[in-house]
Parts: sequence; structure tokens; C-alpha cells
Amino acid sequence: MSAEEHVMDAPRDSHGDTHGDHHDTAPAHATLGGYMKGFILSVILTAIPFYLVMTGTLDKHTTVGIVMAMAVIQIVVHMIYFLHMDARSEGGWNLLSLIFTIIVVAITLAGSLWVMYHLNVNMMPQHDMSQLP
Repeated sequence: MSAEEHVMDAPRDSHGDTHGDHHDTAPAHATLGGYMKGFILSVILTAIPFYLVMTGTLDKHTTVGIVMAMAVIQIVVHMIYFLHMDARSEGGWNLLSLIFTIIVVAITLAGSLWVMYHLNVNMMPQHDMSQLP
């Protein structure tokens, strides 16, 4: 039996697709233009925070917020242009696993910060400075 006959005899699901046929999960094709777009975006997303920190043009809290926002955007740029992660790759499972990972990391970080803050507030001894010699 040839490979073509084997595919013809393969069981089909309710949509008429064979279970062994994964034509829509092919990896994304990388192009020089895509890599150049990703590189240029990465340089811009690095240069803006660098400029803000080195010149000190904005107050500290605004600068920190902008640097963090640029970092998150840069992570997304790297995932799309260099790791080729999108809703189409691996049938959407890459994107779903990424979302799950982000949720778990966010819960872990928020919980850790919450616990450390409350331990600091509730467990640190209160010193009465008036009773010192």
C-alpha cells in the first residue's frame, strides 16, 4: 500500500479531515523584511527608555512606568518577529500556553509581593525613638 492510498484510507473526523494531516500547523516562514522590522522595533524600544533614563527629562515614577511598558512591548515584538509565535502556529497551542504562563507568573509575583508587604507591615517591631539614650 502506497503512502497516498494510506492517507485515503485514514479515518476522517466530522469535518472530513484526517487525524494525521496537520497542514495548518506549519511554522511561520521567516523573511529578511520580518527580521528587519523586528530589529528596528527592538532598537527603538530600547533607545527610548535609555534616553529617558540618561537625560532624566521626566520624573522617576513616569520614567519607570514608560520603561516597564516598553519592556512589555519589546517582549511581544521578540515573540512575534523572532520566535514566530502567533495564533496560527501549532494550531494556537503556543499562544494558549503563553497566556497560561503569563497568568501563572503574574499570580506568583503578585502573591509574593503581597505576602512580603504584609509580613513587613505586621512583623517588624515598632521602635520608640523617644526611649533611646
